Amino acid sequence: MTRLRKLFALTRAGIMESLHYRLGTFVTLFANLIYLVLVYFLWKAIYASSGTDVVNGMTLSDTMIYVILATALFNFLEMFIVWDMSRSIQSGKIILDLLKPMNYRIYTFWSYSGSLVMNFVLTFIPTFIVVMVVTHGAVKMGINLLWFVIAVVMALIINFNIDMLVATICLYTESTWGINIVKETIVLLLSGASIPLAFFPEALKNIVRWLPFRGVYDVPLSMLLGKSADIPGAFAFQLIWCIVLTVASAAFWRFSVRRITVNGG
Repeated sequence: MTRLRKLFALTRAGIMESLHYRLGTFVTLFANLIYLVLVYFLWKAIYASSGTDVVNGMTLSDTMIYVILATALFNFLEMFIVWDMSRSIQSGKIILDLLKPMNYRIYTFWSYSGSLVMNFVLTFIPTFIVVMVVTHGAVKMGINLLWFVIAVVMALIINFNIDMLVATICLYTESTWGINIVKETIVLLLSGASIPLAFFPEALKNIVRWLPFRGVYDVPLSMLLGKSADIPGAFAFQLIWCIVLTVASAAFWRFSVRRITVNGG
């Protein structure tokens, strides 16, 4: 119980910090609104040029619901571990974090939990409500909500470990701006967050379906929208990658942290 209180204290601190910087949240929401308007006209043009109302088994409405919820889910799951660790190494602050009486990886995960809670409340839930109102309940409400919550928890673990793998590279390079941009581009593309996987060429789709990125956005959204034909298989896919990435990122961190070099502090 004492350990849980310590972890929840980090969550509470993250919530208070998110409430303190409210303007940043509103700016993010406004930027996402502009992005969604651009995406709407882009997909509208794609469907208009296709000469059919259904492309790869998805209507324009299906595609927009998927893309809008994927954007909201991205804002909820997004962590800035790579940026923060890079700055900590450059300033020397990471030494103080390593001296804390808590495992660094656990501390990092729970220090983001408060902002994740606030992002879910302030971005995903309002977006989901708007989608339900505008589409007159196109997303069915039922057991799929429970499957979605479970899938999101595992998606969070997958996403955290991918970020930790990339962030650990900071211990060698001290700056990972380019690497992180590449990582974000790959994750957004191959996870289905930018383009639904249904639009991928069949050969690429067969490769992507085995990669962990699909477990971050496509699997949870498929659960929510009732598009997942094999729910046990999807959960097994996520669980396997949760284990593999957790072990890999933890081992890489333990190996690399011994070679830490900082110029600041």
